Amino acid sequence: MDPHLLRTYVTVARLASFSAAAHELGYTQSAVSQHIAALEQDLGASLLTRRPVAPTPAGRRLLEHAGPLLLRLDAARVDVRRTAAAPEPGLTVAATPTALRERAAASLPFAGVTVRVLRRDAVPAEVATGAADVGLVDGVAAPSDPLRLPDVAPLTTRGVAEEPVHVVLPARHPLAHRTGLRLADLVDARWLDAPGAGLPLDQLRAALGNGGLRAALRYDGTDVATLLALAAAGHGLTVLPASVAAHAPGAVAVPLTEPRVVHRVELVHAGELRGPAAEYARVLAEV
Repeated sequence: MDPHLLRTYVTVARLASFSAAAHELGYTQSAVSQHIAALEQDLGASLLTRRPVAPTPAGRRLLEHAGPLLLRLDAARVDVRRTAAAPEPGLTVAATPTALRERAAASLPFAGVTVRVLRRDAVPAEVATGAADVGLVDGVAAPSDPLRLPDVAPLTTRGVAEEPVHVVLPARHPLAHRTGLRLADLVDARWLDAPGAGLPLDQLRAALGNGGLRAALRYDGTDVATLLALAAAGHGLTVLPASVAAHAPGAVAVPLTEPRVVHRVELVHAGELRGPAAEYARVLAEV
């Protein structure tokens, strides 16, 4: 399967237009049509309806494969170039809002640093494609267990920190006076689904082992203060690292005692660390 043809197909499917895809890719519309026809012939399946332009069932299935395939190709290209080139000055760090806490932030160099705060699922791809030198990812895990990251490229991870997690509730919540909470007792509670700012509900469900944890409101941003305000206003519960949950005006943070899980932060990088990235990893390990 020719990756050039696959990129053309993904672009046409995303824009729902042959002409718009031609403009974005710098091809003629005729060339885009030829690319799609060649890919359909290679796969022996129709991938797009023409009026309107939309993926067929086979085309939708191909899109599921296309993203990871193209990302791996981009990651391979960047990895080879990175290995052959001299390290560039400066450091770009991609991090989730709850991963860049006191320890990770204090270890950053004082000059030449760019920090990009992203959703949790975007950080590994940023590192794999060279948009960031290193990444800081976090999540819920059993103590000392590694996080499960998407398989976007051969990435190296190393643990940076672990701390307890707390349930954030409104100050007037009936359970706010507790000294500890079990997740099993909160299965039927209203929850906030905030994959970009908080700890993912799907990881909590996996730790619980029997489903539950119904989302009452979804927050798609990456601002932790907004998430805490939503929890304090009673829109739902959320679980956050202890150091973050402690700063919740109008809310109460109660330790999660069962299941026994922690908030884990890991440093992610591709290939051998050099230059400022290597120095950052060294300082992080010593803090």
